[in-house]
Amino acid sequence: MSLTEFQLINKYFARQRIRRGDVVLGIGDDAALLRVPPGMELAVAIDAMVEGHHFPQGTDPFSIGHKVLAVNLSDMAAMGAEPAWATLAIALPNAEESFVAGFTEGLFSLAHRFGVELVGGDTVRGPLMVVLQMHGFVQAGKGIKRSGAFPGDAIYVTGTLGDAGAALQQILKHETCSDVLRQRLDRPEPRVQEGIGLRGIASAAIDISDGLVADLGHILDASGVGATLDVDALPLSSHLHEVVIDPVKRMEYALASGDDYELCFCVSPHRESTLRAVAHEWQCGITRIGTIDSEAGLRLKRHDGSPFKLQAHGFDHFAE
Repeated sequence: MSLTEFQLINKYFARQRIRRGDVVLGIGDDAALLRVPPGMELAVAIDAMVEGHHFPQGTDPFSIGHKVLAVNLSDMAAMGAEPAWATLAIALPNAEESFVAGFTEGLFSLAHRFGVELVGGDTVRGPLMVVLQMHGFVQAGKGIKRSGAFPGDAIYVTGTLGDAGAALQQILKHETCSDVLRQRLDRPEPRVQEGIGLRGIASAAIDISDGLVADLGHILDASGVGATLDVDALPLSSHLHEVVIDPVKRMEYALASGDDYELCFCVSPHRESTLRAVAHEWQCGITRIGTIDSEAGLRLKRHDGSPFKLQAHGFDHFAE
């Protein structure tokens, strides 16, 4: 069944379980009216997802709704911000009720978990594309930036790397995709509480969306430093080991495939004991994978000190 634009908005987007006290006026007017708590700075992020680029054709609508919010929550996590509000623009080939129902179920189930209220947006007809803007709060001066890494800092990541990239390659090659790896691709778990826990501990942070090498490179550029990574220390899941037999290929997925939405962050040696105490309760775990250097550039090495040569260096929309 196909809906009109306003039937779609009223039935699926205006009805949600979250009603925040800092939302003065939400969906239904020309603009939302929102209240930023005293002493807080507003963190804002936006991501666009296009069918065939950010999710494979045929991806179920629940997963699309989940992922478009999850990737923005991941940006909040990297800044140490607490998520609050979202706006959504969606282009649909047609307003099929079954698709919209699944999409909003995926979107709002994740929004409910993290206390996010959808406060406005737009719906249009066109090729399937979703754009979500996220707003969050962080105490003034406490946001975690990319520019604070310092020589001697340890480099850590949350969770495991490479699962989503391996799943995408299986799909593109029309191979049977592991259910666990497909879940990592379609429904990433944003590390929001972990990001909040890193405030005052991490000197710099970023979420891993385009691949570890590419995203860590942004920290290095912003901080004016270099780094050395131990590729043998990269955290790899047992599922990746089962699916990808070649150990070098596993490392390449972990380093460059993207879509992991884990956190990569730097910590001063003086704060590592504090980090371990805080991270002890995190189910995702953390792994130290390298060190920030004063020498510019990124060096990939094995345990024995030999260099590791990487062919790909991360996702770029406009690369040839």
